[in-house]
Amino acid sequence: MNLAQLFWQGDALTRGVALLLLLMSVSSWVVILWKSWLLQRASLDVARSIAAFWQSESVPQAIQKITSFDRESLVLPLVEATKIETNGSLAGCGERSTQLTRVLRNALHAALSKLQHGQVLLATVGATAPFVGLLGTVWGIYHALIGIASAGQVTIEKISGPVGESLIMTAAGLIVAIPAVLAYNVLGRSVSRIEAELDGFARDLRELLGSAVVKI
Repeated sequence: MNLAQLFWQGDALTRGVALLLLLMSVSSWVVILWKSWLLQRASLDVARSIAAFWQSESVPQAIQKITSFDRESLVLPLVEATKIETNGSLAGCGERSTQLTRVLRNALHAALSKLQHGQVLLATVGATAPFVGLLGTVWGIYHALIGIASAGQVTIEKISGPVGESLIMTAAGLIVAIPAVLAYNVLGRSVSRIEAELDGFARDLRELLGSAVVKI
């Protein structure tokens, strides 16, 4: 029996479990491919943008250079946030270093949220897909046993076939979960590396513009 026959011979719950696993697999692979492409670009862009900033003679010149490098808008918002405009509000109270800390923190959080996008889905799929597949297995074995009991005669052929077909759901759950877990760990390391670079740059930016006279 192939997977198509197993799907169409199952009841509503069996089909629902199969469709849910398919949806989880497709969504996780979309996130994996998209985030792999995004993080590869972001890693290169962040390194080039930070290097361009420190090679510039002034903040406006740095912004002009970074604009052409920072395709994911991760570094540029940090630099632009240093142009503090208080308009007489409470945001203007305190020393300039305190104001820089606040605006850089907000800009850094916005950048990090872009990098973290999709990680929750991968973690959810990796954690729940095996249990979704197990649900389909338990339900399939239950119906298999009911059918065997109603037949009135138990043989190894009647048990192995239905039970083996039900165990396909467990395998399907693992097939969906394993790539999501691996991608979550691998991509998570890339995200952490980029986050560390952005956090270090934000600290350096605060020290530079908060204590020195810089052409801004």
